[in-house]
Parts: sequence; structure tokens; C-alpha cells
Amino acid sequence: MSNSDKAQEKKKFAGVFLDEISKSPLTVTILAIFSGLVLGGLLVAVTSEDVYAAVRVSFGETLRVAWDAAWRTYKALFIGSVGDPARIMAAFQSGDAEAIRRAVNPFFESLVQSTPYIFAGLAVALGFRVGLFNIGAEGQLFIGATTTVVVALFLKGLPAIIHVPLALLAGFIGGGFWGFIPGWLKAKTGGHEVINTIMMNYIAFRLSEFLLRGPLKNPEGYSPITAEIQDSAKLWRFFESPIRFHIGFFIALFCAYLVYLLLFKTTWGFTLRTVGSNPHAARYAGMNIVKSTVVAMFLSGGLAGLAGANEVLGVNHNLAVAFSSGYGFDSIALALLGKSHPLGVVLAAILFGFLRNGAIQMQLTAGIPIDIISVLQAAILAFIAAPAIIRTIYRLKEPEMDLDTITLRGWGGN
Repeated sequence: MSNSDKAQEKKKFAGVFLDEISKSPLTVTILAIFSGLVLGGLLVAVTSEDVYAAVRVSFGETLRVAWDAAWRTYKALFIGSVGDPARIMAAFQSGDAEAIRRAVNPFFESLVQSTPYIFAGLAVALGFRVGLFNIGAEGQLFIGATTTVVVALFLKGLPAIIHVPLALLAGFIGGGFWGFIPGWLKAKTGGHEVINTIMMNYIAFRLSEFLLRGPLKNPEGYSPITAEIQDSAKLWRFFESPIRFHIGFFIALFCAYLVYLLLFKTTWGFTLRTVGSNPHAARYAGMNIVKSTVVAMFLSGGLAGLAGANEVLGVNHNLAVAFSSGYGFDSIALALLGKSHPLGVVLAAILFGFLRNGAIQMQLTAGIPIDIISVLQAAILAFIAAPAIIRTIYRLKEPEMDLDTITLRGWGGN
């Protein structure tokens, strides 16, 4: 083969490779995240007083100050979520164990923040796969945390190897039961799960608040909070203070693997996905729509309940009013960003965990409101939800039809 033929072959291969990349949904996701960061940087620039002061000087000065504002913001976000590389290096060189722990703490704290996101994101993603829109993850999380704290607080004298699994199981069953109710109503009466799960959220909030002000309230305190759980029920932490990183992160990864096996490696998972993609074809094929709906909502609620159990056993070691910072609601965004695939959900959860943890440092150091993170998340999700925008901006080719696309049934769906 001549050199010209080899060059032609390489050019053809590169063209095919770039063509496949441009069609990949992963490319759209990565560019959506990048575009969201760019949009966030622009928002920081246009809301900075220094930028408006530079406008009076010159256009070049305006661009420089705007770039500095965006750079300062994302630098603070990076240091707050991952850590300061210079500080980490200096800590390791000093050999001081406490200095090392403090230097690397931002990275591990971001993983701590990501853990409930993984559980809750898996909960919503599993519902999506079966064509169900579970907006009740927040309420299921609250109920899971409540049932967990009962087992972790009042069961005494058990070894950790028994107490921890029992407490986690209680959280799973509690959240699962809260998901079972709207699932059963959906399957038996046709009541839409969106309405039912929203209503169940409010019941969960008020019920947990009632219990925390009554039967579960710490008798030695005044605020609506439980006593600290038994030491035998606490999730094992890998490091000493101030690092709170615990084994719950790996339990969440294991649950993601189990969800993957269920959905893509079992006959039952195929049934669930078929019901979600085309319930009429599933019914024609003899699949049990009612059973699939009820079981899927129970599993979805159980995963959300584990998010609450994780916060009780691994982070707070008690239960207080409004202990969740919206993990259940953010999980809807996670499932969309992760394309309702367990691996995608894990990666999206880690991204959100790092953004959430870094936002605090960003606010303290750069003086940027923490709400900018919500804007970033919203922008990323807007680009994910409308991939045509990304494909138009970056001139990407349309992909072939994806046979595994998630389609939620409408308000009148059965």
C-alpha cells in the first residue's frame, strides 16, 4: 500500500471516529456540562460590580476583569470541592497527620455529599426505566430516615455487624413502603404517580415532624431532634476528624451495581424496561403491568429510603426536622443528567456532590452567592433536556434512533 493510500485510510478512519463521537450521547452530556460552566462564568461576570467599573475604562479591561471574576469563582469552587493542591503538597511534605487530613478533607467531603445523591438518583432513575415519574423521593427519604433512626436508636446490645444491616434494611423498607402506596394506587386505580407522590411528600414531612416533636424527641433536649443513635449502628468512617468519609459511599456504589444487574442482566429487568418503553406491547406479550408498577415503585422508594438511612447512620447520627437539603428533588435532575443509567447516575451524583461542597468555599472566598450553583445545575439540565441546542451550537450530527430511550407515559397513561 502506497503512502497516499495509507494517508487516505487514516483520514477515513479519523472521519468515521469523529463522526461516531459527534453522534454519541456522552458527547452531548460533556458539552452540556461545559456549556453550563461557560454560562455560569458569564453570569458571574455580568453580575460583578468590578466588571461594570471596567466598562468605563476600555473594552479590553472589561474582558480582563470579567475573566478574572470567572476564574476566581471557579478556582474557589475547585479548592472547596477538591482541595488546594499547594496546601495538600505542603501537608504531605510536613508529615503532620492532622494537617494532611485537613488538606484532603474537601475531596472526601465532596464524596460524602455525593452519597445520598447516588441513592436518590438511582431511585428516580429506576422509576424512569419503568415509565414512572417518582417525585416522592424526598418524602421517601424522610420516612426511610425515620424508620432507620427507630432501629438505630432503640435496639440496644447488638453487634455492629447485625445492627448496621438492620438499620439500613429499616430505611429501605420504610422508603419502599412510602413508594409502594402511590405505586399500588397507580396500578389499581390509575391515580397518577406524580400527584400521589407529591401529596405523599407533604404527609412524610408533617409525619416526621410530629414524631420528632413527640415520641422520637430527645427527652434531654428542647429542639425537635432525636438523641444520638447507638454506636453499633453508625457507619464506619475511614479516617479521624475532620474527615467524615464513611463506608456508605461504597454501599451506594454497590447498590448502583445491583440496579445495573437488575435492569440489564435479568429477565425481570427486561420486563421492567419493556413496561416502561411500551406498556401496551408489554401487556400484549403477557407481562404483568400491575406487578411491575408496584414492585418498581417499592424498589424506587427503598433506594430513596437508603439515602435517608445514609444521612442518619453515616453523617448526622441523629434525626432533626428538615435534615435533608433537597436531595430527593435534586435526584430528578440527576436521573435526567445520568440518562437513567446507574453509571450515569453515579457520575452525575459525584458532579453534584462536588458542586454542592465547593459552593460554600466559593461563597466565602470569591463572594459569589451560593445560588450560582443552582443556576449551573439548571443550565446543565436545560442543555441535557434539549440536546438539539447543543447539537446546533457545536454542529454535531444526529444520532441513530436509540432503542433504549426512556419515554415516560403521559398524564392519561395507564
